[in-house]
Amino acid sequence: MQKITAFFVLSALSCFCANAQDTALDNALRETYINCVGIDEALHDMKVKAGISTAVTGVGTGLGVGAVATGIAKAKIDETLQQKFDKLKDLSYTAYGEHEEADKESFKKRAKQRLYSSTGDKKSIPVNEDQGTKELTAKSKNLGNWRTGLMVGNTATNIAGAAISGTNKINKNLEEQINNCKSSVKDLKNTITRAKFEGADVSEAIQIASVCGEFEYIDLSKIDNRAKGAMTSSIVGAGTGVVGTITSALANSNRVRDNDSPQGQKTEKNLNTSANIFAAGSTVASATATVFNAAQIKAIKDVAEIASKCTGVLK
Repeated sequence: MQKITAFFVLSALSCFCANAQDTALDNALRETYINCVGIDEALHDMKVKAGISTAVTGVGTGLGVGAVATGIAKAKIDETLQQKFDKLKDLSYTAYGEHEEADKESFKKRAKQRLYSSTGDKKSIPVNEDQGTKELTAKSKNLGNWRTGLMVGNTATNIAGAAISGTNKINKNLEEQINNCKSSVKDLKNTITRAKFEGADVSEAIQIASVCGEFEYIDLSKIDNRAKGAMTSSIVGAGTGVVGTITSALANSNRVRDNDSPQGQKTEKNLNTSANIFAAGSTVASATATVFNAAQIKAIKDVAEIASKCTGVLK
């Protein structure tokens, strides 16, 4: 009788322990579901924003390249115009002979007026040469305006890129959820060990722990660091873009272009050179931001892939 009683007691205890272990496993699975499902959706939104930022800075890079190319083309035309002016100046000196310095400056001014306008005495200037000069002057002016406009676009895209990248980081709620998911998976693994010892079916739980356990190896700092790099590059590009735009507009203004003095010509050339340098700097910054944005997309995809697999096995 005592042996029978002991048998029933042991059986009851065994059932109680098994049920208790089943409950612990179910609870661990439930916590894993609560903390791990939904991470992929949050990362999807970040990936979309990174894609938009990449497209924006990519457009900015294209505009910057256009501004640099336009500036170089303008510089070549300006050099040709300067050579024509110098040649005409020398011809004027030869035609009018040796004069006082004041008269020489007067000749230089008259020569450039004939070079850049359709009025004045054209007997010493071939008609086709004067016409070609006017066309080059108009083209130089137009290229200067194009360069300024392209730099305005480049600056705007850099500002937009900085704004998007600055907000496209792992927020505290998402970071906390990922950390809770990691913790839940650890608890699940411990529960699986105990349940397996008791003879429970843990095959599904093992699969979940294996897939979701990959969160343990992710590095969220890669996402934020690339966002920071893209934002910094875009800010630099925006800064150089603003200065370059102002410099380009000033270089192409009538006040600067119409200054015929040696110092005025030197100022115009220096301003155009500076505008081209700033355009190149903005272009490099935009290209760098694009690279950072593309790298951030890759980092987000790596984490999102794990999150998607984890959500899949949990559901």
